[in-house]
Order: sequence, then C-alpha cells, then structure tokens
Amino acid sequence: MTITATFFTNLAIKVFFLQKVEMKTSAPTQFALLLQPEFSLTTLTMATESLRIANQNSGQRLFDWYLVSENAEDVRASNGMWFATDCDLAELEPTDVSLLFEGNLPTQHLSKKLLAYLRKAGRFGSVIGGFDSATYALAQAGLVGTEGSPEVVLHWEAVPSFQEWFPNAHPQNKIYQLTPTRAQCAGGIATLDLMLDLIARFVGEAMANEVANAMIHTRRDSFTRQREDQNFDGKAISTSAKIVSIMQENLDIPLPLREIAESLNIPQRTLSRICNTVYGSSPMRLYLRIRLQASRNFLFYEEHSIKEIATATGFSSPATFSRCFMAQFGQAPSQFRIGLRKKQNLNENPEIHRLIRRDTEVPT
Repeated sequence: MTITATFFTNLAIKVFFLQKVEMKTSAPTQFALLLQPEFSLTTLTMATESLRIANQNSGQRLFDWYLVSENAEDVRASNGMWFATDCDLAELEPTDVSLLFEGNLPTQHLSKKLLAYLRKAGRFGSVIGGFDSATYALAQAGLVGTEGSPEVVLHWEAVPSFQEWFPNAHPQNKIYQLTPTRAQCAGGIATLDLMLDLIARFVGEAMANEVANAMIHTRRDSFTRQREDQNFDGKAISTSAKIVSIMQENLDIPLPLREIAESLNIPQRTLSRICNTVYGSSPMRLYLRIRLQASRNFLFYEEHSIKEIATATGFSSPATFSRCFMAQFGQAPSQFRIGLRKKQNLNENPEIHRLIRRDTEVPT
C-alpha cells in the first residue's frame, strides 16, 4: 500500500470512529406517541417496532419513545386491547416528534387539552403529525389544512366526513406526506413507510433501509396512491372508478343519470352497461348504495343528528333515509348508532361493567 493510500485509509477509519462516538454521545431523538381511544394497533406496532429495530441494529439508543394519553389512563385500541401509558399531556414537554394515533372516533375526543398540546409542540418546533384519522385534530388545531398549506393526508374512508368539517382542506390520494415540521399518514402499513422516512431524516438512509429489510418491507414513496380505484385528488382513473368518484362527490344533491353521463362524455346506455358489468347494479342503485355507505360512515365517525346525515347524503327526509338504511343494513340508523356507542362504552372500564351486570343478574 502506498503512503497516500495508507493516509486516506487511516483518515477514513478516524472519521468512522468519530461518527460512532458522536452518535453515542448525542441525545436520542424523542418521540411522543399520543394514543386516542379506538386507535389502530397496526399503526402503533409499525411505529414502535421500526424505532426498536433501529436501536437494536445500531447497538445504540438512537430513539426514545413515550406512550401518552390525555390523563395518563390506559387506552383501548380498536381491536379491544388495552395499553398503559407513561404520562399525561400535562406532564409531557414537547419532544422532537409528536405523533397522534387516531382511529374510529376522530371527532369525539378533540379536547382543549389535546389541541393545546399540539399547538404548543408546534410552537416548540417539533415535527407534529398523526396516523389514520388524526388529521381531524391536526386541522382543528390549525396545524394542517390551512389556507397556506391546504393539502392533508388521512385514511381514504374518512375523507367524505373530513371534508364536511374542513371544506377548504385538500385531501391527497397518497399514503403519507412529510415536510420539515409536519407528518401526515393514512395509517395501516403506510405507517411504516412514514417511520422509515423519519428514521432516514434523523440517522440516515442506510439505517432506514436496514430497518425496512428487517421488517420484510420494500420502501414506498410518499406519493404512492392509497387506492388505485378511487379519486379524491383530481388524477385520471378508469371510467368505472370515475363514476363512483362523481357519485361520492355529489352526495347531498344526487345527480340525475343524464348529468353523470354528460360529465363523463359518454352515452347513458354506456354508463348503465359499465355499472352493470363492473358493479352488478344499475347506476341509480349503485348511487343509492354509495350514499348509504357514506351515511353509515357519518354515523360511525360523527355525532350529527339523523336529520343532518339524511340531508348530507341526499335523502328527502329522515323517514326516507331510515327506510332505505333499514333495507340495506337490517336496522334503523338510530339503532345502528346506539348499538355502536354501547359497544364502545362497554369497552371502557370493562371490569366495572362486568360487576354491574353480575349484580343485576343476582336474584333478590
């Protein structure tokens, strides 16, 4: 080996060890994982496992994370499992990254305490973000979906309801969006893609790829579409999917068959043939089912009155809406909501409900 080659080899070794020493002595990047009732366990698993594997494979504490709830109480995931938390929002100081884990109840827990913490973390300069339907809270806090930056990302199923709340926001048909201070993700497996991007930001692409390999995952770009068969960002899709998209965008005032055909520049007969071939239904029957599914999502995610939901999904009266809902789902809208909320309430402090039920069953 020449003197020059030896010099550069030794220099590379010194730089390598200096980098290792610097990484070991620097403070870990801190993540606050804010758990909301009915959050998706998939998202929490993807997030924590990616950070754990980065720590394990590096042999260092690259990342610390804390499970947080509003009042330091246990939180129930959507699959029924309960999780203890490390602290409450009042104790929590802003961290490098604050991520909100939402799910089936995005509007029921928009507390002043939660919104105040999100705004405080935003002023601190933290990366603020969330998964699934967390965009409701982020938008309510004024952190996303603003006039200057209207683009938002959330689970496709929650988009129609979200647009009722935030009509000026622009939902994007992609799996996540990461900016210097905001991190929005549609949830599910896409959580891992966002986490890998965050890992790359803080400790480099090599580690992000190493974690991806460990989790048997091929990294996806943020612009990967959530669904190829639906459109909520203006991109061209198949004619059959465009039909559904037009119907979904016109729930409150249903369009006649003629207007749908004209908007697609196809004959009404062609429209009917496509609907029957692809969906096994006439166009108007398909339209009714789409409106009923949207109404079910409103009942699931929101607390609007039956009359408001009937109006939002294009029914002339609550009675007409209830009759159609009953025919499609086998129960009235009010019964559906009562049953759903009762099930969710029973999942809070189940041991107390069990004791109450046992007491009422004991003969007097």
